[in-house]
Amino acid sequence: MRSTRHLVDPSLLGLLEAFPPYTLTEEILPLVRQGFGGRLAMDAAADAALPVETTTRQVPGLKGEPEVTVLVHRPTDGAAPCGGILHIHGGGYVSGSAAAMVPVHRALAARLACVIVSVEYRLAPETRFPGAVEDCYAALAWMAGAAAELGLDLARLGVMGESAGGGLAAGLALLARDRGEYALAFQHLIYPMLDDRTCITADPNPWTGEFIWNRQHNLFGWTSLLGVAPGGPDVSPYAAAARAENLAGLPPTFIATGALDLFVDENLAYATRLLRAGVPTELHVYPGAYHGFHFDPGAAVTGIAQRDSTQALARLLAG
Repeated sequence: MRSTRHLVDPSLLGLLEAFPPYTLTEEILPLVRQGFGGRLAMDAAADAALPVETTTRQVPGLKGEPEVTVLVHRPTDGAAPCGGILHIHGGGYVSGSAAAMVPVHRALAARLACVIVSVEYRLAPETRFPGAVEDCYAALAWMAGAAAELGLDLARLGVMGESAGGGLAAGLALLARDRGEYALAFQHLIYPMLDDRTCITADPNPWTGEFIWNRQHNLFGWTSLLGVAPGGPDVSPYAAAARAENLAGLPPTFIATGALDLFVDENLAYATRLLRAGVPTELHVYPGAYHGFHFDPGAAVTGIAQRDSTQALARLLAG
């Protein structure tokens, strides 16, 4: 694969030093998980001063499955009922945690005056599909049942996720549509991991996937989730949302990705299909940005992307 470093936004070059290339295997997966276990940076004093109550809850799993841990971030000085976000963290289906996002979610809950519930879903390969998406559905069911307690307006409840979390959010939106039990007001997808067939395409985009999350990582993640080689004929759309034949009836959608992201082609294709299905869709592609560029909060392009994301959430939560 040709080098794409010359295409990287200059403000993002520094982050690459913190993410040296590596091969993702089951042997080093514990170290990867440990590395992603730390909380994203935020001034501790500012975080403590936020008018947001953060609690940990255990909610019922579905169909005899184990309980699901969720973190609840609820504003203490806002008007109720308010909108809500069910957040699903990223990590290639094999790593990441809701706990790492606590500072980010507390700040976002305060800024948007909304309830944010983040799911500690079961990771692969220990838990294969459909364990993770069913954990997310259990969290959605709990939010709906606890709406009065949470001060939540169910007409303004949406789902959000990054990377694998974006893939789970898209799968959850399809699952909610098809089961017909809960209506989502929006899906907010940040460089979502949507299509296992990206692993086996005969014509990969030569300008994507060099940094942070590459083709080997992607193959490992999808294989871990599915338990079989990706790209086969029987992959569920609730595992890989791009597999869904019909996207009609999905909620208004926000998709953001980077021009150098391994997922840019599948993200563009999904956005096009949503538009052709009559789903209101907002799409952003950031030049010079690779997968995970949000991990550099000081980069200019990250600031632009975060502004676009937050403004979109504010509009979606307004109903």
